[in-house]
Amino acid sequence: MVVKNIALVVVTPAGLETARTLRQALPGAVIHGLAGRVEADEVFSETVAHLRGLFAAGTPIVGLCAAGILIRALAPLLGDKHAEPPVLAVAVDGSSVVPLLGGHHGANTLARRIAQSLSVAPALTTAGDLALGVALDDPPAGWRVANPAAAKSVTAALLAE
Repeated sequence: MVVKNIALVVVTPAGLETARTLRQALPGAVIHGLAGRVEADEVFSETVAHLRGLFAAGTPIVGLCAAGILIRALAPLLGDKHAEPPVLAVAVDGSSVVPLLGGHHGANTLARRIAQSLSVAPALTTAGDLALGVALDDPPAGWRVANPAAAKSVTAALLAE
């Protein structure tokens, strides 16, 4: 899955250099910065409200901040994991990339792209990606799953072998 229209959310000046690096690596990505702290393409004044608005709109979020900020802000909105946009946390210094939501719906693919651009390893935790190198419910570009409802059970069977 190709992830587009990515919001790079920066809440402190420390993350701005990393966000600029990512903007170069992710065509179309937009830097969203906290007003009064970060010079950005888009400015916001309330972090939680801004994150929730992006999430509700289906915008992929890469937060250059603590994972806890993203988790606490978005927790009340979590529902159908198949409809949620990718959400990732990236350390402000670019030393780690952690997909938090949407692992099999673009977040793991995006984490790999980001990690490659930062010369770090992505912190993938989904069993299919780790053992098989691919998630059956998020096939590579040009492929499609004939029976999406069976992807979970097929992955489980392959992992059990």
